[in-house]
Amino acid sequence: MTTKQIDYCIELSRTLNFSRAAENMFVSQPTFSYQIRLLEEEIGFAVFERSGKGAALTPAGAQFVTFLSGMRQELKRAVEQGQNFSAKYKDGISISLMVREALYFLPEAMRIFAKEYPDVQIVPKFEYENGMDGFLKNETDILFALKEQTRQIPGIAVHELFESRVYLIARRDDPLSSKNLVTEEDLYGRTLMVGGGSPQALRAVQHRLIATGKIDYFNSPDHDTTLTNVAAERGVCLAPGFLNDHSGQFAWIPFDCKETFSCVLCTHKDDRRSSLSSFIRTLEKLYRDAVAFPL
Repeated sequence: MTTKQIDYCIELSRTLNFSRAAENMFVSQPTFSYQIRLLEEEIGFAVFERSGKGAALTPAGAQFVTFLSGMRQELKRAVEQGQNFSAKYKDGISISLMVREALYFLPEAMRIFAKEYPDVQIVPKFEYENGMDGFLKNETDILFALKEQTRQIPGIAVHELFESRVYLIARRDDPLSSKNLVTEEDLYGRTLMVGGGSPQALRAVQHRLIATGKIDYFNSPDHDTTLTNVAAERGVCLAPGFLNDHSGQFAWIPFDCKETFSCVLCTHKDDRRSSLSSFIRTLEKLYRDAVAFPL
């Protein structure tokens, strides 16, 4: 299956008309129809049903074209990334993290690093759930993680970065937003958003609060949904400080508990590039120098 055949198939699924699709792809209709037939012969099932009125997607074809469209977009991005890389860079360092906010100083680290290594590209990859799997498959060079996630994993080096505490997230007009420290008693009678892939330390705090029987709770599938619910006045939530984007949209108030999150960077032990070591040191220094920064 060629990229040309993929493009033809996607275009025909859009127009459902062979003549119009061929015209849009700047080829003759016989050539266009032949390429569609070759594609269907290769995959072993009909993507389109032909009729005098044009074409219609078969049920299998509809599913197939949906997959093709996503694959084509991924391929386009890969080509664009390759073009960018080959034009300016000799090497690249990819870093996986769940959201941009997780490493507040990442943009500053990239700026500083570029002065020392202008021909090495830093490529952030945002993978909310599968970052660890991708890192272990050598799909990324650096992984932002919690220290608890890295225990007993062979072949990796763990670089401790900072400790993050638990914060309460509330609307800025919430009475709790005026507090300097929120306690368990402050949440009595309130609704707490829980779940959403919470780290182990945060789940422990949530369970302890719910066990009091004095706090209602509401399950939320992910952090973005939780924040939407907080904004809609459906409740408040607890979160690691490293997720604070400092946009000012919400109030982030320290919560009174002993639990913290040890945030680390993981690299592969056999990756001894001087550029990688330099980038890790840059991030370490930024966090070490920002001891007063709330995380």
